[in-house]
Amino acid sequence: MHKIEKTDAQWRELLSPEAYYVTRQKGTERPYTGKFDKHRATGIYHCICCNTPLFASDTKFDAGCGWPSYFQTLDPSLVLEVTDDSHGMVRTEVMCGVCEAHLGHVFPDGPAPTGLRYCINSVSLRFEPLKSLQNDSSNT
Repeated sequence: MHKIEKTDAQWRELLSPEAYYVTRQKGTERPYTGKFDKHRATGIYHCICCNTPLFASDTKFDAGCGWPSYFQTLDPSLVLEVTDDSHGMVRTEVMCGVCEAHLGHVFPDGPAPTGLRYCINSVSLRFEPLKSLQNDSSNT
């Protein structure tokens, strides 16, 4: 896997102030304010920083927590999970494995089949809708 590294100035230029705060400074957007909390379209959610595909819409569920939640990643090798003992609690932080952007946290209270809840900041994601199959009659 090719790691992406940029200077702080490059990240600031590339990202919105809120995306920079969340992904590069390990911030959190306010619950129920993110554009993907109630999002229901079919497609793939990518890292806002490096465009790595991270989550599929068919693994998204409504956890009622105020952030988009997924029960599994597209590819576990593209997501880092590290212990986060900030704010007086111990949690598992989720980061992009390619650019190390902070995405959110994972908790062991999700639905089957994994029992996991990847609680992810909307601002750390970019959505790519699934293109519908086109019936190209010129090739038949």
